[in-house]
Amino acid sequence: MTQKPLFSIIIPIRKENDYLKETLSALKRQSILNFEILVITDKVSGSANPSEKRNLGAKKAKGEYLVFFDDDSFPSKNYFKHAQKLVSKYPAYASFCGPCLTPPKDTPYQQSSGLVWSSFLGSGGAGVYRNSIKPSRFVDDYPSVNLIVKKTDFLKAGSFDNQYWPGEDTVLCLNLTKKLNKKIFYHPTLVVYHHRRSVVIPHLQQITRYAIQRGYFAKKFPQTSFKLGYLLPSFFVIYLLLLTLNYFTTNYNFLYFPLYLYLSILITTLIVFIVKKNKPLTSLLAALTIPITHIYYGILFLYGLSKKDVKFKPHSFDQKTGKYIGG
Repeated sequence: MTQKPLFSIIIPIRKENDYLKETLSALKRQSILNFEILVITDKVSGSANPSEKRNLGAKKAKGEYLVFFDDDSFPSKNYFKHAQKLVSKYPAYASFCGPCLTPPKDTPYQQSSGLVWSSFLGSGGAGVYRNSIKPSRFVDDYPSVNLIVKKTDFLKAGSFDNQYWPGEDTVLCLNLTKKLNKKIFYHPTLVVYHHRRSVVIPHLQQITRYAIQRGYFAKKFPQTSFKLGYLLPSFFVIYLLLLTLNYFTTNYNFLYFPLYLYLSILITTLIVFIVKKNKPLTSLLAALTIPITHIYYGILFLYGLSKKDVKFKPHSFDQKTGKYIGG
């Protein structure tokens, strides 16, 4: 009789790609093979919506725990060995997660994007532990690129809400922590490597929907989205507008102090990048990308905050014609 797997790995993809092959290869090299793998394509689900694919995978899953990865992420060698220890030690916890690190073989432009998100200044303090190894803690929001959820709690929480994309993982975590009063435990041993988008255009394109959706969520779901780390870029944009107005009117010198402070922290961050990575070009690209990211994110966050409703709908896959509709 085949033993029931402890974990069901669910990976939503558009179609097979080299990153997926890398992920599957990393899974084969795990020190403990106590899992099944479910790869859900557009053709299988009939939709490009990742949350629908993940929900479909959850229905098919035989494991006690659902493990959500993206197709461009892959686990460290002992990921499931550590995961098994954690679920055994903390059976009452609904969910587990860990840091998402930039693969060492990524290009300098991808490495720069990873540095932005792993730095305190780049992420506004909101996502440092998500993109670098930090001490264990309880969290109330975590992306599905590296998220383990007990299947019974996943179903009780209502699965992923398909009307929210991106951000369906935020809503799921909100339901787990606030409605079910369950715990999400971040542990530094649950390392996943996540390929980044290159700076600067692909990097900004990736955060467009996230910034708008987070702005809307700050109003819709303030319990987990109305936080200083998410608000700071918008405060920075407003400050720059006021500073510009000040320059052409009263021109009070003391109003420039926050800008000087920001630039000082940015230069310090650049030095830290260079010392830690010993890659001057990558470090410089990351430092230049940080203020661009803040301004771009801050503007789009305010736009999302002003919206009565935000719904991004990925186009659907027509099984008969083999073509995508809408989008």
